[in-house]
Amino acid sequence: MMGAGKRTQTFIANESAPSTPNQATGTAYARNLRKSHLGGVIFGCKNGTIKECLFKQLFGLPTQHFSYVKNIDPGLPLFLFNYSDRKLHGIFEAASSGQMNINSYAWTIDGSERTQYPAQVQVRVRLHCQALLEDQFKPIIVDNYYSQNHFWFELDHAQTSKLMSLLSSLAVAPSTFAPQNTAKWRTLFQTLPSPDMREESEGFKLPNLEVDFSYSYKPNGKLGSSDVAPCIDENNQPLEAHLGQKEKDEEDLIYTKLKELALNRECSGSRLTGGVEETAVANDVHMDHQCFLEPHTISEEKNEENLINSFDYPFIITQLIQEMEELKAFKTEQIQKTDCLEQKLVEAEIEIRQLKNRCMMLESMSNPSVEHVDETVTESCNELHIDLDEVIFLVGGYNGESWLSALDSYSPSRDVIKSFAPMNFIRSYASVAKFNGELYVFGGGHGCLWYDTVESYNPANNQWTLLPSMNEKKGSLAGATLNNKIFAIGGGNGVDCFSDVEMFDIDVGRWISTRSMLQKRFALAAAELNNALYAIGGYDGKDYLKSVERFDPREHTWTRIEGMNTKRGCHSLAVLNEKIYVLGGYDGTAMVPSIEIFDPRLGSWMTGEPMNQSRGYSAAAVVKESLYIIGGVITDDNNVDTVERYEEGRGWEVTNLRAIGKRSYFSAIVL
Repeated sequence: MMGAGKRTQTFIANESAPSTPNQATGTAYARNLRKSHLGGVIFGCKNGTIKECLFKQLFGLPTQHFSYVKNIDPGLPLFLFNYSDRKLHGIFEAASSGQMNINSYAWTIDGSERTQYPAQVQVRVRLHCQALLEDQFKPIIVDNYYSQNHFWFELDHAQTSKLMSLLSSLAVAPSTFAPQNTAKWRTLFQTLPSPDMREESEGFKLPNLEVDFSYSYKPNGKLGSSDVAPCIDENNQPLEAHLGQKEKDEEDLIYTKLKELALNRECSGSRLTGGVEETAVANDVHMDHQCFLEPHTISEEKNEENLINSFDYPFIITQLIQEMEELKAFKTEQIQKTDCLEQKLVEAEIEIRQLKNRCMMLESMSNPSVEHVDETVTESCNELHIDLDEVIFLVGGYNGESWLSALDSYSPSRDVIKSFAPMNFIRSYASVAKFNGELYVFGGGHGCLWYDTVESYNPANNQWTLLPSMNEKKGSLAGATLNNKIFAIGGGNGVDCFSDVEMFDIDVGRWISTRSMLQKRFALAAAELNNALYAIGGYDGKDYLKSVERFDPREHTWTRIEGMNTKRGCHSLAVLNEKIYVLGGYDGTAMVPSIEIFDPRLGSWMTGEPMNQSRGYSAAAVVKESLYIIGGVITDDNNVDTVERYEEGRGWEVTNLRAIGKRSYFSAIVL
């Protein structure tokens, strides 16, 4: 939860809540409302971090909450829950879309470590109100409570409307959360016209500066006026009816001053617009008085103090600041819309492929002479029982037309491909590893953008989870699991090739730099065999390699062992019957079909039967004693759409499997 203590561990809905779905109650950490059903979001803080949240105008949550934080659009109502006194503050609204790492070092001691709350959104104040005690707001969101003290943060529209109505009935002066630097505002107000100039200014037609807070967020992004009650007391009388005459006069004076300030701002062009900082506003007023009717200094210190105390955070300045923030958020919003369109394009391609399969199935049913593709090809994920030992998971890559964020499972025995929840990023040149029945994807890129991001997929619930990022952005790296730790080996970023090795410790929850390889390796292949890691081939920035290194965790060192007979990079690798098979790849001149096999018991390489097709940037996997190599490229513009199968004693054969089609620059793994 955002800012819940600068030394605390990540938590979900309460300082005592676990960082994963509640294992004791089986409760998930989110309602998973659709974007159209999301009416508002509650964030959290403590006494030690509420000031930072308000000063930076930034709220945040742990990574796993990004599943719904990403659905926040500018204007969505937000609330802030203080765990120290269990009070709810508001009303806030989103000033940006929900994003990852708007401020990567927020709520940390000195910025030396990355924030534990990267699912973030910029905010602004919609209406200052008295904080609600838990027994006041709990009846409104009682359906969100899954235990006595724990509740979900996603609010539907009805809950949001009721919370905003209750809070707005307790509206207070904005000085509650206002910056405490009143000296600068004093300088500004000293230059305003005196009260006896009010009649002269009445003749000018000025824009209405009154602020109407009776609006609410609508799913279409527009503002309505029916969801927030006006500010009234318990007897349904306007609050201003209870103001003393003196306070009423002061408010009228302030209102007149702001009108005159707006008039003079129009006269002086964009003077105020160009200087949002308080000191800049004050300096501009001192330097140029030509547009004021007459410079005047408030003579009575008592009236000046009352003026400042009554209104030390002028709405006109707040509006200017908000406009600038909205402009800053506009570019980010456009980028997110582009990403959203790309994601929709990927989803549309998947649907088109499923429709094609359905058409083929219907044709085969209507015409018995046509070979039947497979009736189960259009079954949903829930209807199709998956034997994880018999399917190959295909991750990201390129299908000959577009780059993919897709995750598919492929059954070679039935030639059936099934689509599951896509990744959070379009990825190619990434690496995969498996751990505890889940699939981990790290690095890779899209276009000229290289990633340090990491995400894991749980086939039990068909969900992706964002994990801590690696220390470097890189692609064409290799991955493997050893001793309950995931290793990211080598790779590059388009400029440099790396010998670096990073290790993800599940218990520690972050990536740790470990012993580097002896040689830089980009587009290498790696595997774990007999409790050791093997890094094979690749490109060092100058030449393609045939060298091989082995990492022994007992000695914590990399050792050079006998190399291959052929230089190669962007090759595939698989382990079959305790031997390492290196398949195809690029030798510095062309893609090759050759195979080399390493037997660690002999400590030497042997040449295997070559494949029928040269290929690189393909993927290989072993299913029930059969080695499959899928897709890849021959040249940059010549994609391979064939699948070959290898069995010891029988050699290679080109299959008639066609469900996958063209696919390259992807990763494959069997869980």
